[in-house]
Amino acid sequence: MKDLLSIAHLHKNFEEKLILDLQDFRLNSATAYVLTGMNGVGKTILMRILAGLETAQIRGAMWCGELVAWDSYPSQLRSEIVYVHQHPIMFHMTVAENIAYGLRVRGTSKSIIKEKTEEALQWTGLTAIRDRLPRGLSGGEKQKIALARAKILEPKLLLLDEPTSNLDGMAREQVIALIPDLIQEEKTVLIACHDKDLIHLPQTQHLKLREGRIEIRG
Repeated sequence: MKDLLSIAHLHKNFEEKLILDLQDFRLNSATAYVLTGMNGVGKTILMRILAGLETAQIRGAMWCGELVAWDSYPSQLRSEIVYVHQHPIMFHMTVAENIAYGLRVRGTSKSIIKEKTEEALQWTGLTAIRDRLPRGLSGGEKQKIALARAKILEPKLLLLDEPTSNLDGMAREQVIALIPDLIQEEKTVLIACHDKDLIHLPQTQHLKLREGRIEIRG
């Protein structure tokens, strides 16, 4: 299968402590991965590095088959890699406007923004609260907004950091139910989690991060 991203060597220290030391790190195109590991092992840091939000020593990075200078983090990667934090940021605007925010920043036409936002509202089941402001929204509603905001940007690599960690009951089940749709869209999805239902999603490859290195679990 074709590589979407390959990095010959990724090294990250924090206050002289080794966090990551990855050799030949690869993510294939149109593949879903689950990234597990103990708390503090570096899962979030790895995702932030891939999203350009954290620095690291990186040698030999290839994106879509082309060499990239990771130290300057090209604008192409910023538009094609989207990171969803476990505590999503909500802007002081309506639910629909929050979902559409990234497309507006990119200068997408109003007609396309409207079409994609409507599709995202229906996908997440948030149509009934489209005009509400973030204050008072539940954790599950905020997470669904964040997933919708990421989905409509159509990234090649989608990074989901503990998407169910702060949820329980119905909210957790509703968010989990959305993940297979993202996987089926043939984008590459990397999910950092401890949630057993996410770990055992079908058609995913299990990566375990331990002592700075990744083990492939199948």
